[in-house]
Amino acid sequence: MGEKPLIGILMLNTNFYRLKGDIGNPETYSFPVAYQVVDHATTDRVVKLGDTRLIEPFVIGAKELENKGVKAITTSCGFLALFQKEIQRELRVPFYSSSLIQIPMVQQITGGIVGVITARRTSLTQTHLQGVEAHHTPIAIAGMDDMPAFTNAIVKETIDLDRKAIACEMQQVASSLLAENPMVKAIVLECTNMPPYKSALREVTSLPIFDINTLTEYVSYGLSNFKV
Repeated sequence: MGEKPLIGILMLNTNFYRLKGDIGNPETYSFPVAYQVVDHATTDRVVKLGDTRLIEPFVIGAKELENKGVKAITTSCGFLALFQKEIQRELRVPFYSSSLIQIPMVQQITGGIVGVITARRTSLTQTHLQGVEAHHTPIAIAGMDDMPAFTNAIVKETIDLDRKAIACEMQQVASSLLAENPMVKAIVLECTNMPPYKSALREVTSLPIFDINTLTEYVSYGLSNFKV
């Protein structure tokens, strides 16, 4: 019998290819994870609509992960920050919906504005930030809305994923964000599909970059039984 999963991951119902570094690729992590697809949780319903009718299916999926013995649960979409409190209160184990939870901490440790790169700027609202208590933190937001390789492959799922093209788009958006907001001291990637492109971002900035994986590693350390 294999090792029990440490982290459970609630997945949107999507079909695009998951690179290593993406939350949907189990090779991303050095510890075992368990996945649970939430059948009706499409990108449109979560990202564009913020559909509250999905709260119950996410809670049901999370409880199934609890029954598998996971010690904490997260999700494959940063926009689920919207439902952080509603889902968390129904669970026995720690739940972190989104990389955006890190925003207040990142601001505290860097002392500057936090740059946020999101899959869809037009959909990321103050209500999402309120969901993870990040609404009082000084931030600057940039989105991938007008980037065709990213949007068509990951948001719309109408084309195959082109890693090189998306890497270039990520660099373009990050460069614009930093040029327009010189007081930004760190970046948080909202989207769980963005971490595979951190090496590309390193070519345009030396600022600290936080994402769902930095948060998951942080949580895993808090849960693990390390012996010294």
